[in-house]
Amino acid sequence: MVDLRTKDEMIAQQERERRIMSRGFKQPTAKDKQVGGEHYKNMGVEVWDVIDTWSQSERIGYYRGNALKYTMRMGRKDASVQEIKKAVHYLEKLIEVLEAQNG
Repeated sequence: MVDLRTKDEMIAQQERERRIMSRGFKQPTAKDKQVGGEHYKNMGVEVWDVIDTWSQSERIGYYRGNALKYTMRMGRKDASVQEIKKAVHYLEKLIEVLEAQNG
């Protein structure tokens, strides 16, 4: 599999994961990752922070919808692998929301 991230993006991701692990967490959350650049991480408030204030059913719908969007547009905007990585990222977040719902 080809990794489409730049070297700086990969280093930034590794640093975020190192900080998370040093705080005693076993595995980074979906929010700790960024697929396709750092533009959301560099904002004062991230989109996911806002979405996570919504009701459970709204969050599930949002994350499902975005996973579907990236899957369906595969190869039409960004490289196919990049689009699928974005879809997987939303699915990882969806898993976290569902696991939290189920305890």
